[in-house]
Amino acid sequence: MRPVAIAPRSSSEADRAGSPSRLDEHLATWLGEWPPTGDVVVTTSPGRVEPGWDGRVHSVLGINSPMGAVLSVPPSILAEARKVAASGGREAIGDHRGGRLGPPNARLRAGGFRWSGSPATPEVLRDAGIWVPADDPRVPAWLRPFGGEVLVALVDGSYAAGVGIKRHDRFGRELAVGTEERFAGQGLGRRLVAQAARRVIAEGMVPTYLHDPRNTASAKVAEAAGFPDLGWQILGLWP
Repeated sequence: MRPVAIAPRSSSEADRAGSPSRLDEHLATWLGEWPPTGDVVVTTSPGRVEPGWDGRVHSVLGINSPMGAVLSVPPSILAEARKVAASGGREAIGDHRGGRLGPPNARLRAGGFRWSGSPATPEVLRDAGIWVPADDPRVPAWLRPFGGEVLVALVDGSYAAGVGIKRHDRFGRELAVGTEERFAGQGLGRRLVAQAARRVIAEGMVPTYLHDPRNTASAKVAEAAGFPDLGWQILGLWP
């Protein structure tokens, strides 16, 4: 993830797109408040002190959008985080390098945040995988921690690519995709992401997709699967 620059975005596409209600419900639950009521809102939620989908605590988490930013922190540093934001809005939060909000060596960084309400249809990107339990012997090690069912593409019975689902709350499902190097460039990733997104929506939830801004291959997968770049960012503390 690169250092965060969270100056207001001016994307007219993002302004027109607005925010689907299911996404609003997901972000309000995940962060503790959504949508933002100002340039930057600092809030808290139980998720800042409780284990997330992977069993780890994600203590500082936020979303930056054209409407404003919401930063969610543990209750113990809520007052201090609000002082940081009040001292200079998004710029002050974006310049934060740890110490007051987290470990001294950590810095608030940003990644791409996308969601989809209308993923590519099967006529555009046909299904490429099957749903199997995460502990299925054909599932690689990286997919097993997602639990539940994972979506895998098999070639001659062997794993070629897969999608895991991060179950953040009852409204939001984050998709993570990986493709074996020898099968890269065949379109399996985008087909699997679209297939998984269609299932998430059919189950009444919103699918999201995060990626490093420098990972152009991942960005292309998202775009093709129906996750447009609307200028939104995920915020978090990383070394």
